Amino acid sequence: MTAPEQTPEPNDAALDNYHAIADAIATLFFPHAEVVLHDLRTQKVDYIANNLSKRVIGDESSLEDMLSDDVSERNIGPYEKLNWDGQKIRSLSTVLRDSEGRPLAVLCINLNISLFENAKAALDLFLSPSKLIPQPDSLFRDDWQERINTFLHAWLRERQLSLNLLTRDHKRELVLALHAEGAFKGKSASNYVANVLNMGRATVYKHLKELKG
Repeated sequence: MTAPEQTPEPNDAALDNYHAIADAIATLFFPHAEVVLHDLRTQKVDYIANNLSKRVIGDESSLEDMLSDDVSERNIGPYEKLNWDGQKIRSLSTVLRDSEGRPLAVLCINLNISLFENAKAALDLFLSPSKLIPQPDSLFRDDWQERINTFLHAWLRERQLSLNLLTRDHKRELVLALHAEGAFKGKSASNYVANVLNMGRATVYKHLKELKG
C-alpha cells in the first residue's frame, strides 16, 4: 500500500504535533481519509494530509467564528458534505486549544464514504428477498435435513445458545427434543445429527436407547 502523499510542512512548532496526528489518521484510513489543519491565527489552511479536496496550503479558512467566546464545542460533527468529484464526504472537526485554552487551530477529518455506500447498495441488492420464492414443495416436502436444521436453530435461539458451545447435557437434551419432533424418522438422520452436533454416532444411539428404555 502506498503511503498517503504529504504536503510540505510550514515551520511552526506550535502545530508540529498536529501535523503528525494528521499524518497518522490519514495513513490509518488511507486512501479514504483526508485531514486538514486550519490555523485560526492566520485563518488559513496550514497542513493537508492525503489531499482529497484539492485544497492547497494557504487557502482561506474563513473560520473567524471559531474565535468567538461563545464557541465551547471541542468536536463538531460528524456532518456530510459533497466533494469536488461529487462523492459524499463525512467530516468531523475538532477545535484545538493552546495551553491557556484559547482556540489555536481546527483539525478536520474528511472521510470519503462513497465506497462504503456503493458496497452497501451492492449488498442490499444481492441480499434482497424480493426475488425469492417460497421453498418448492416438490424439493422440500421430504427434506428431513431442512426440518432438523430449522428445529435445531429455533431451539438454540430460544435458549440463547450457540452450536459450537453446547455442553454434553445440552446435546443430550437436543437429541431428545429432536426425537420428540420425529427427526429420526429420516434415513441416516442419526448420522446427520451426530455430525452437526460434533458427537459420536454411538452417543446419539445411546440417548435414543434411553428413551426406548
